[in-house]
Amino acid sequence: MATEARTLHVDVVSAEEEIFSGDAEFVALPGEAGELGIYPMHTPLITRIRPGSVRIKLAGSGEEELVFVAGGILDVQPTAVTVLAETAIRGRDLDEAKANEARKQAEETLANRTATVDYAKAQAELAEAIAQLAAISRLRERRR
Repeated sequence: MATEARTLHVDVVSAEEEIFSGDAEFVALPGEAGELGIYPMHTPLITRIRPGSVRIKLAGSGEEELVFVAGGILDVQPTAVTVLAETAIRGRDLDEAKANEARKQAEETLANRTATVDYAKAQAELAEAIAQLAAISRLRERRR
């Protein structure tokens, strides 16, 4: 648990594993209605999250941890943030070639005008691939 009023405990988990657990000064992530920024003592909140980056400013170090999530639920309490993600990938584990291929396939599926195409699924896959590529780009910029 967070030990001071200036930090909050953050857990990011997927169905497969715990991706991150630790104390943070700030968390930013893509909520259902837009980008959310969460500081310690935030008003309690539960919302769905969209595909994108969870940025966690680590307590005391100024470093930032990045985790890609593809949907899920966010639970915010004054001293804790829990992200229950459908898919969660550590920023360092993102694969740009795989994300580009997924984007290409989703775009091709959407361009195919047959009645058997599941457009909602293809659009969701495209959004996820684009969000992964944006996360990779953000990581690349941070390393400069």
